[in-house]
Amino acid sequence: MKDYLIELEIYEGNPGELLTDGTFPDLAREGICAWMYGRLKVGQKFRYPDDLGELCPWLVDSMTGMLRALENGGTLHWKYRGTPYEKVIDPDGITTEFVRCPDPTASGIVMKVTRRVVDAG
Repeated sequence: MKDYLIELEIYEGNPGELLTDGTFPDLAREGICAWMYGRLKVGQKFRYPDDLGELCPWLVDSMTGMLRALENGGTLHWKYRGTPYEKVIDPDGITTEFVRCPDPTASGIVMKVTRRVVDAG
């Protein structure tokens, strides 16, 4: 069985602007992710499984099945061609997936999951 490195990246999401006047934004109305608010940004990356504790539990739950498949050599063959979520599928190189959190409002975020084959030699 191959060894893999898996990286998680915030692909879409609204962290909002941290308010310093003691007020708090209306997250759902403004489409701000509560998990990202004032501390995280689009493009930020996390190592799997090392950084799971830094992620929103709802988001982790959404990714779990996909992560299990990827870490065990599987791929999910739909490609989302022609969309911003078009995937790369290479069982011997890099494979990407995209996962949306279950937040039904505009506050939801999308994570990009990248699996890289580690050279055993």
